[in-house]
Amino acid sequence: MIQAQTLQFLSALKENNNKPWFDTNRKTYEIAKKNFAEVVQELIKSIEKFDRDIEEAQLEVKNCTFRINRDVRFSKNKDPYKTNLGASFSKGGKKAHSAGYYLQIDPNHCFLAGGIWMPEPDDLKKIRVEIDYNFDEFKNILNAEAFKNTFPNGLDREAVTVRPPKGYDETNPAIELIKLKSFTTSSAIDSKEILKPNFTDTVLAGFKAMQPYIAFLNRAIEG
Repeated sequence: MIQAQTLQFLSALKENNNKPWFDTNRKTYEIAKKNFAEVVQELIKSIEKFDRDIEEAQLEVKNCTFRINRDVRFSKNKDPYKTNLGASFSKGGKKAHSAGYYLQIDPNHCFLAGGIWMPEPDDLKKIRVEIDYNFDEFKNILNAEAFKNTFPNGLDREAVTVRPPKGYDETNPAIELIKLKSFTTSSAIDSKEILKPNFTDTVLAGFKAMQPYIAFLNRAIEG
């Protein structure tokens, strides 16, 4: 489970996002990092039980977790550190171009998510073809009770084409999904849930509800 000290560190970091403070509190960070790594390890082992791709990938914690240092080279925000802890569970690891699961721990904005964010052009084409050819199957995945209960807002619509992509007609019954340029979904987790002993069960239930969606996307990319 996530410890209260981990959230306290993240909250303090948000108020003191600078290297001198971080260096002074590095031991506290290492404790928070270790706590999160233990949770990630537990999640990997549990996801393996319902997702064969993750089982075959033999993921390690280092393949899933992200550095706390921010890349500020091209950002107006020059704060040196992230104020959250995140982990991505994908068959190819966190840097792979494949669909997967994601968890972010933040005292004020904890959420689980999944899918594939802004896929490469070739992968995007493959996903659109798969949706077009297997629209009924994809609808059933998105309309499954567990998926809808966990992700009531459906797929995120942060990036959508104005017109139908080349080769598709506006009358296509799947056109609103085909217009998507990114295929992700997310669900916020109440901050009160983070410290509960059954927190990982809550996360895993969301991931399990998402598994058919993840499998569909990866089948499309690999097809």
